Amino acid sequence: MDIAEALKQNREQRGLNPYELSKELGVNHQNIYRWESGRVVPSIDMCIRIADFYGISLDELLGRKV
Repeated sequence: MDIAEALKQNREQRGLNPYELSKELGVNHQNIYRWESGRVVPSIDMCIRIADFYGISLDELLGRKV
């Protein structure tokens, strides 16, 4: 699983749409679409913010088995 797929899967597992997640993270919803389509990779700082919001590790966020 690549980063884009893992980001989308984590969001969908929590029942969030891109607009809801963007509000929680304080970013434009277009960023969520870009990350999940693989056109843009979020910064490590943003990945940490997303993982913290979900209450999971970076490994879990990115689809790595821990």
